[in-house]
Amino acid sequence: MAIKTLFVDPARCIGCRACEAACRECDSHKGESMVMVDFVNRGISVATQPTVCMHCQDPVAPCAQVCPVMAILITPEGVVQQADPSRCIGCRNCVYACPFGVPKFDVQARLMKKCNLCYDRTSQDLKPWCAQACPTQALWYGDYEEFMNQREGHPVNVTSFGEQNVRTRVYHVLPEETPRLDIAALLSEARAQTGQAGQAREEAWVL
Repeated sequence: MAIKTLFVDPARCIGCRACEAACRECDSHKGESMVMVDFVNRGISVATQPTVCMHCQDPVAPCAQVCPVMAILITPEGVVQQADPSRCIGCRNCVYACPFGVPKFDVQARLMKKCNLCYDRTSQDLKPWCAQACPTQALWYGDYEEFMNQREGHPVNVTSFGEQNVRTRVYHVLPEETPRLDIAALLSEARAQTGQAGQAREEAWVL
């Protein structure tokens, strides 16, 4: 049986934050959004992208691996759950371990919270709230074959952090054939672009 998952396509994101509003309706964290709409490079662009839990598969959920009390469980389908309130001790190891910076620590509740792929819905073959609400399908839910038949773009689920590769359940959609996301290369490119933009702005004010 084909595994359904989330596909994140930054090129389609318009920054409307419908995903955040929908996420706040999830029963497991009512009133709080576990989806974040971030500016890609606010200094030089209005481009945005949704940030969700990537549900790491290899290595398996670093957040769960570093939890000393096994508060973060993984379902048989590979969905990484948010911390169990009866177990979480508020050590924040998971927050520091996540390569994507996703887990949120609720200081008042002393509890880690994050996207659990709307497991109450997806386990019943329903779309997660964010994908249900997204007007441009920047967040799209389905299986890989279905995506390739219906959508454009190249889905990638391997991200490189220096020499460390992380394979995830959730896919990023890229415009070109790329085997993985190289975060180090993207950061270097962003720094170069920011420097060039800053230099251009300074030169524009030279009399």
